[in-house]
Amino acid sequence: MASLSLVLTFSKDRVVNVAIYSHNVTMKQVGITELKSRLSEYIRAVRRGETISVLDRETPVAQIVPVREKGALRIRKPALDAPPPNRVELPGPAALKMDVVDLLLEERQGHR
Repeated sequence: MASLSLVLTFSKDRVVNVAIYSHNVTMKQVGITELKSRLSEYIRAVRRGETISVLDRETPVAQIVPVREKGALRIRKPALDAPPPNRVELPGPAALKMDVVDLLLEERQGHR
């Protein structure tokens, strides 16, 4: 994956310097077995900013990415007409004509 950065330097109201940087970034790929045996090393790499692609039999199944900066989460006040959390009406129970436990067991058996 190629990355391109453009850096502009301003003086008052005009651009005085333009610099373009480019470099290629290769995402690390790791199988599940190796990830389990060397997890600490891969976590250190992620802390350094790398993204790790996790493979299951040569098929990508997940990515381990660095946590975004803390400022990325924006907390806002509720809308003025929003009810307080303890006054929000919850939906009633679903009228299902099936056994939820049977559905759960069926789903779990499908993954084996």
